[in-house]
Amino acid sequence: MNSPHIRPRNRLLAVLPAVELGLLQPSLELVAIEARQILEVPGAPIAHVHFVESGLVSVVGTAEPDHRIEVGMVGHEGMTGLGVVLGDDRSLNEALVQSTGTAWRITTPALHAAMSASPTLTATLLRYVHVFIAQASQTALANGRGKLDERLARWLLMWHDRLRDDNLTITHEFLALLLGVRRQGVTVALHDLEGRGLIRSTRSLVKILDRDGLQRAANGFYGAPEAEYVRTIGLGSRRNA
Repeated sequence: MNSPHIRPRNRLLAVLPAVELGLLQPSLELVAIEARQILEVPGAPIAHVHFVESGLVSVVGTAEPDHRIEVGMVGHEGMTGLGVVLGDDRSLNEALVQSTGTAWRITTPALHAAMSASPTLTATLLRYVHVFIAQASQTALANGRGKLDERLARWLLMWHDRLRDDNLTITHEFLALLLGVRRQGVTVALHDLEGRGLIRSTRSLVKILDRDGLQRAANGFYGAPEAEYVRTIGLGSRRNA
């Protein structure tokens, strides 16, 4: 870690006891992550795991010829490289930086070594894998059963939790990619939420106006993974935790 006096904002690192954090600190490097940067390539070895401090990373499922959809997201509550935690060195998904920020980076061998030395560290990271699986499961449920405005409301709430900012700079085209729908559909859904006074939307900016209203608009598709994070890890993943 760049300085022994820096306390990480990443919630996984922050919840670790001092001894376990001390195992990681010599190998952690604070790096910038830039929008559209690819941190993991499907099927390729994972060189580094990133504990996100700020910004947002989308985990994108891909298939030939050009099928892409977001299956999960990672912010200050989590980490990339779940395959590494599970004993492998690669992912089936792409890890794509959605919003610029910073992350504590560690090499795959260094993380494996620290996990081998600490059952407590391993247990904490495995609990996060459990929570991420819960998030992906709820994403599948929302994609299969939710209306587009409900899915969009859920996505905006999850983004709001992680970026801790009421303003999101994102194009309709990129939102369409993440949600796996046509751009025109995203535009209609944004106008619907805006008409209800929940957001304000322009071509490349979405502003949250009524978070409680968005939770009602999500119609039950938001909240289960967030509650599971609190139950299993202890520090909330939500914006106000």
